[in-house]
Amino acid sequence: MNQSARRRGLLLVMTGATLWGVGGTVAQKLFQQYAVDIDWLVTTRLLIAGFLLLTVQFFAKDRSQVFGVWKNRRTAVQLIIFGLLGMLAVQYTYMASINYGNAAVATLLQYLAPVMIIVYLLLRKQTVLTRQDMLSVLLALSGCFFLLTNGSVSELSVPAPAIIWGVLSGLALAFYTLYAVPLLAQYDSLVIVGWAMVIGGLALSVVHPPWQIDLTSLPAGAYLNLVFVILFGTMIAFWFYIESLQSLSPQETSLLGSLEPLSAVLTTVFWLKEPFGLFQWVGTACIIGMILLLALSKKPSPKH
Repeated sequence: MNQSARRRGLLLVMTGATLWGVGGTVAQKLFQQYAVDIDWLVTTRLLIAGFLLLTVQFFAKDRSQVFGVWKNRRTAVQLIIFGLLGMLAVQYTYMASINYGNAAVATLLQYLAPVMIIVYLLLRKQTVLTRQDMLSVLLALSGCFFLLTNGSVSELSVPAPAIIWGVLSGLALAFYTLYAVPLLAQYDSLVIVGWAMVIGGLALSVVHPPWQIDLTSLPAGAYLNLVFVILFGTMIAFWFYIESLQSLSPQETSLLGSLEPLSAVLTTVFWLKEPFGLFQWVGTACIIGMILLLALSKKPSPKH
């Protein structure tokens, strides 16, 4: 592999992961400053980003896969389940955690998914407990304690609903990661992710139609933030991350993906001026350390 292709891959994955993290912070601003409805944002984000990803697949890659994925009944059922219980669940719980708390805490709690996967595989007896696993769990639990309590056991420093939705987001991401494996072995990532977004968006449209909202009262800044979340924080972030796998190993891509929680924390604290205590920074370091440990010690599946 030539160095220019490798540099391109590094630039893509770092840009994609950073856009993911910043996208969560911008979503927080939409919820708290402009009172944008969470159901509407999740629905619109999924539908537009999903259609854009499928469009990229149709014009830039193997277009036969875009509709070919529906020809096998078993695969079609798996894709619908993945879209509802995987994609929609991950996106909604993550946004709900941001809505009740902030993007930094929501992103860090979501990144507990690798530990949840370790526990699941241990219970299923599909892996054995190693010292690395024990250290990962210890870092995750310590990080959660400091992050959510700021070192004080008498009270939580984060609203309870934000914690509940954040933990649910981690569980949803763990399911999303494990359930996607057989689908991604058969079809391109853009096809599976794109259709999963469209399925999740259509399902949520039944409950909350995206056209039933008045956006005329929003200032110009709110529209710019909406475009960023949908286009850059979702569609381009997914696309760049997946494209980086063409020139980087999954281990390298997963390792650099840790820029997502880091960018979410930094933008939440320094841009939105969210208070962050000393022990919360310690907790953040523990969770990011856990992510780096897993990425460096194993060859994890790429994040799709």
